[in-house]
Amino acid sequence: MTLAKPRSRAQEAQIDMTEGSIVKKLVKFTLPILVGNLFQQLYNMVDTFVIGQTGIDDAYAAVGSVAPVINILIGFFLGLSSGAGVVISQYFGAKNEEGVRRAAHTSIAITLVMGVFITIAGVLFTPLMVELMLGKDGSVYPYAKTYLIIYFAGVIGLMVYNIGAGILRAVGDSRHPFYFLVVSAVTNIILDVLFVFGFGMDVDGVALATVIAQCLSAVLTVITLLRNDTWVKLIPRQLRIDKKILRQIFSIGLPAAIQMALTAFSNVFVQSYIGGVDGIPQKVALGAWTSYSKIDQLLFLPAQSLGLAITTFVGQNLGNGDIKRAKRGTNIAYLMATAASIVAIIPIIFFADSIAPVFNSTPEIAANAAMLLRYITPFYLFCCINQVYAAALRGAGHTKIPMVIMLSAFVGFRQLYLFIVSNYVSNTLMWLGMAYPAGWALNSTCVYLYYRFCNLGKFRITKKEQ
Repeated sequence: MTLAKPRSRAQEAQIDMTEGSIVKKLVKFTLPILVGNLFQQLYNMVDTFVIGQTGIDDAYAAVGSVAPVINILIGFFLGLSSGAGVVISQYFGAKNEEGVRRAAHTSIAITLVMGVFITIAGVLFTPLMVELMLGKDGSVYPYAKTYLIIYFAGVIGLMVYNIGAGILRAVGDSRHPFYFLVVSAVTNIILDVLFVFGFGMDVDGVALATVIAQCLSAVLTVITLLRNDTWVKLIPRQLRIDKKILRQIFSIGLPAAIQMALTAFSNVFVQSYIGGVDGIPQKVALGAWTSYSKIDQLLFLPAQSLGLAITTFVGQNLGNGDIKRAKRGTNIAYLMATAASIVAIIPIIFFADSIAPVFNSTPEIAANAAMLLRYITPFYLFCCINQVYAAALRGAGHTKIPMVIMLSAFVGFRQLYLFIVSNYVSNTLMWLGMAYPAGWALNSTCVYLYYRFCNLGKFRITKKEQ
């Protein structure tokens, strides 16, 4: 009789989603993602908080207003990386070791190549993007430009971490990415305080702190993959771009990449509308939107984290040929996301006036931020539908129709709404802010209807190994 070989730490960290209790597997996989995302948002919020305490309202507005610009190029890459995660999870669910290895090494190789191009493009086009969004003569412009140039100069750290974390999550390991985010968040917080309050820096300090923290998480992720003894072990000499795998990644990831990039690009124009509202100065409008956005990012976390989990869940189960389990898991994830979101929404509505000044206590900025929180927050329940069911479709390889739906709602409809409302209804912060709930409602309705009537298993890329 031979004894079973003990499992390594890396093997223990993996979760096979194709068997066992769906609720337990989703909770076990989602919790590290949720807590990790909380830490990630924490250090993003600390950036804003630290700048808010300097009393430089233009710098404060800049840190929040540059987010759409960052998300254009980063969103494109994250869309492609989601394609890599789906491919790896389906090969893993099918128990195809060679497919997992080739997909993991191809993903890392293409990330390194794209990292160089995104870094160069981000640095070169930052002045143009900021000018398009804020205008070159505004007082916020120089701060926003400085922040973005530093951010893009080190953006490859973010990219390497995200692809590495995506590879680990695709095979059911959500714990290691969580550990690295905690280390990164703590590092960022310490450096924020040191650079701004110790060295007297402003936006350049928080940008530099963010870049250093992101590069640290990337290094930890690479070390973990190098020391890994599972199918996703990184072997540098095997880093190459497999054409078949690349086609699979692009067929799934490219529509998502286009959707994320164009949606982020449309948000540049949203920022221009917000910065041009009637009745309040630009720095007040953008400052209030910045404060609101920080809470907004927290409210997204339950649905967003369960969305990441369900992408892996659906990918593994379709690779295993179990469409029924994939659908059942998706419905359970939606109910979990809705319940968690309700718990998060209620205190935000009732305590908006106390929460808003945490990031910037300037009375006019805090008052407008609290108004946005009270009126927009209830509509986050629509986001649960979009985040979970769109993620399930992505895990199944359905990305083209959801791309069209999301672009229609988040770009076309939202821009039409902003144009009509700002010119013919009321060019005020509250009315313009409602462009987001309107887009969420339209998108969620269309995504759910497509999910309800589509053939979920149509785009399976592999069959289970016998």
